[in-house]
Amino acid sequence: MTATSTLIHAENVSRHYRLGETLIPAVNDISLEIATGEFVALLGSSGSGKSTLLNLLAGLDRPTSGAIHFRGQNLLALAPEDLAHYRRDTVGMVFQSFNLLPRMTLQENVELPLRLAEIQRTERDGRVAQALDRVGLGARRNHRPSELSGGEQQRGALARALVNRPTILFADEPTGNLDSVTGEQILVLLGEIQAALGMTIVMVTHERPLAERFANRIVTLQDGRLVGDGTRGLQAHENRATENTERVR
Repeated sequence: MTATSTLIHAENVSRHYRLGETLIPAVNDISLEIATGEFVALLGSSGSGKSTLLNLLAGLDRPTSGAIHFRGQNLLALAPEDLAHYRRDTVGMVFQSFNLLPRMTLQENVELPLRLAEIQRTERDGRVAQALDRVGLGARRNHRPSELSGGEQQRGALARALVNRPTILFADEPTGNLDSVTGEQILVLLGEIQAALGMTIVMVTHERPLAERFANRIVTLQDGRLVGDGTRGLQAHENRATENTERVR
């Protein structure tokens, strides 16, 4: 990758946890580059370190050693306030559990990041409407999470992640709490968002068929180490985009 195309560069990153006198290497000496506009799947079994690596790249956790650069800026060198701005303005997060606040309507849940960013009310309304329309939930804006299906809740969580117009979207097992059909719909939607917005997506999954079908690059982890890094190729990526478009029609 060229310097201009590299969005994130993780260099010899490790994250170790201490449990009593035992040192647990959740992530162990991983170096990785992610380019602008890629859809990268972090693939591995439970305990492989993929979610820990995702949290490190998103600035939710700090490595024990190594460095993580975003557009050349070392995240470890940022002051806490600047790191919070990175998470707020640059990163969108979607989790396996939808994490929608139960007492708020879908509109209010999606609006929350904008309120925290102190965006003016007049602008907030338009951005929330745009985000909800993008995920097909404009008509459900006044419903609370308990009134939504699992797929609708995950699409609502995706709208919330997109409303601040992030540069990169991190998705941690976004289909984990969904049936196979609904999970596939969520991944088709992620592919459409990537194509429409040119957004970089990094997704954690333990399901190889999903990674092979929807990501254009698969990074495999095992026991905290990177054991595979393969680009599926432009033709495979184009075939996936065509297939997804036809399925939506």
